[in-house]
Amino acid sequence: MLDSHPHSDRIAEILEAHRGLEGPLLPILHAIQEAFGHVPESAVPQIAKALTMSKAEVHGVISFYHDFRKAPAGRHVLKLCRAEACQTMGADAVAEQIKKALGIDWHETTPDGRVTLEPVFCLGLCACGPSAMVDGRLVGRCDESVLAEVAK
Repeated sequence: MLDSHPHSDRIAEILEAHRGLEGPLLPILHAIQEAFGHVPESAVPQIAKALTMSKAEVHGVISFYHDFRKAPAGRHVLKLCRAEACQTMGADAVAEQIKKALGIDWHETTPDGRVTLEPVFCLGLCACGPSAMVDGRLVGRCDESVLAEVAK
């Protein structure tokens, strides 16, 4: 049954709230992620049916936009800038150090659920690179010590 997953009632509310909106898919996906911390796989058929889209089309949008998660994020989200200005300031080396220290790669969460590591392309701190964002807070001139922020 289409609506048998545990989030179906809340997803139905979100879909109804966006009824009539032109181009509603992205706002719906953002609202679902806001509600659950990710876009549950079980929501895809419900979204597709409500918007008369194929499940493949909905999946395509979710996978195209890196901000949408298919699983809940860790307690802390560490975003490292991957843009050219930060790369020239040593961001690649910092990223490799951090990935090694955490034992994860991009878009992964540590096994203890503490940290999710995500790439981001420009945080607007180009003059203070390499830059990062820790739980929504900007950090300029970051190095491996940024991990202290997520050790809590």
